Amino acid sequence: MFKLPANKNPYQILALAAYIDLFILCVCWEWFISPLRPEGSWLILKALPLLLPMRGIWKGNVYTMQWASMLILLYITEGLVRISESGWNFYLAILETVLATIAFVCLLMYLKPIKAEAKAKNKAQSGV
Repeated sequence: MFKLPANKNPYQILALAAYIDLFILCVCWEWFISPLRPEGSWLILKALPLLLPMRGIWKGNVYTMQWASMLILLYITEGLVRISESGWNFYLAILETVLATIAFVCLLMYLKPIKAEAKAKNKAQSGV
């Protein structure tokens, strides 16, 4: 059976996996599966922002996960908009939306106890 690294949260691993899968999907979609133009399109560059937070997600950097959860909303929105297309684009848009939603939810689930702990600490320091 597959074992997670000892210091990794399952939500952290799932979020990273969803980011990697979404990156691969975006590149393949715009390069050869169903590009806007037959030779591929510059829309392939939409995958590049997904590379930026991957290291921080792997390391468990809270700040990176916070802004990555906002970044992923762009991909959810794009997937929802492109669902109205036909052919392969419809199925790829559904997959993009699902992967981006999984990443978003996993990031929020990872951050939830950290935020609760920070609020409790702040409340204890203020004496209220």
